[in-house]
Amino acid sequence: MGPVASPADDQGPSVAGERWLAFVLHAAFFLLLGASLARFLIRHPGEPRTPWIIALSAGLALLQVLGRVPGQERLTRPVPPRFVWLGAVVVVWMVLVVLAPSFAWCAVPLFFTGLRTLPPRAALALVAMLTAFVVVAQLKLSTGGFDPNLVLAPPAVAAIGAAVFVRMRHQAESQRRLIDVLIRTRRELAATERREGTLAERQRLSMEIHDTLAQGLSSQQMLLQAAERVWDADPSAAHRHVRAAASIAGRNLAEARRFVQDLAPADLADGSLEEALRALAARATEEPGGLAVRCHVEGALPENRPLPEAVGSALLRIAQGALANVREHAGATTVTLTLTCLDDQVLLDVADDGRGFDARAAAASAPGERGHGLPAMHVRARRLGGTLTVESAPGEGTVLSVAVPLEPLS
Repeated sequence: MGPVASPADDQGPSVAGERWLAFVLHAAFFLLLGASLARFLIRHPGEPRTPWIIALSAGLALLQVLGRVPGQERLTRPVPPRFVWLGAVVVVWMVLVVLAPSFAWCAVPLFFTGLRTLPPRAALALVAMLTAFVVVAQLKLSTGGFDPNLVLAPPAVAAIGAAVFVRMRHQAESQRRLIDVLIRTRRELAATERREGTLAERQRLSMEIHDTLAQGLSSQQMLLQAAERVWDADPSAAHRHVRAAASIAGRNLAEARRFVQDLAPADLADGSLEEALRALAARATEEPGGLAVRCHVEGALPENRPLPEAVGSALLRIAQGALANVREHAGATTVTLTLTCLDDQVLLDVADDGRGFDARAAAASAPGERGHGLPAMHVRARRLGGTLTVESAPGEGTVLSVAVPLEPLS
């Protein structure tokens, strides 16, 4: 199983969309504010309220800059809380609308700012209040008598915009919850798989120890106790018991060494995986049976990314198991081991010119089997987050390929 993605990775498009919306709202607000101020100065030059209009416009622009930075969702310096900031912006805008109704158009970006900042009910109440101010301002600007569009159009536009924005926010929230559930499920699944793997390995080792070392130690204990009982009365029998106990101890020592070799291959203790594979190929060639084993290495690992011990151990064990299968079942004369080192993974191919077999039928014949042959190789690869494939057909030889990432699962 691959690395688990973080929430920030999965929610990247959502964050980018929020930043883009914030930028658009800021741009629209400053554009409308500038247009409203320009309209007022053109149509009402030299009025006593002009300095107030300019000062309030500058204050509103300053509040907008201090309250939200385009492209950022959180402030990077201390400013008033968002509710206080939004309240100050709305109050200054309302004063501007009272003095100059043309500033009512600035309410459009304020609608969406309120919807993004406040809880749903408070945001809808703010939208309704801003819409009422817009309607009053439009009626004050109207010079041709009562116009129903000026009364009905702003509420209709505000309602459509609010409905769309609320719907989009609900969808975004649902998506965020689904992403959180997915990430949590993936993490739980990865933890469960790790626990199952650990328990399975413990069970395997416990059975091995029980069937070999524990039984051997129990036999030694009984033999030594028997020797102690007859040590004076029948020295020859006592000596036989001691020799039998020593023989069992020797076998137990061999079993203990086998356990150590399984956990940490001796060939990797003093050399690299490449050297271990070449030594394995040389030993296999020297054994009786006429099997010629060649080893090729392509590429090299980056100097700053050494091969993890778990990866090297697994690949060496897979190569040993593959050679054992070839020797026992394939009837081959030549085997080629190919180790390929890439930037992010290591590949091992074992190809023989033997009799081959039906790979699909063999895979389906004993599902879930563990501990022997190909199933054991699959287990080793999966534990490291890798994959193992077998390509074969009767009379065409066999190619076993395993790919393991350089950062295996823990």
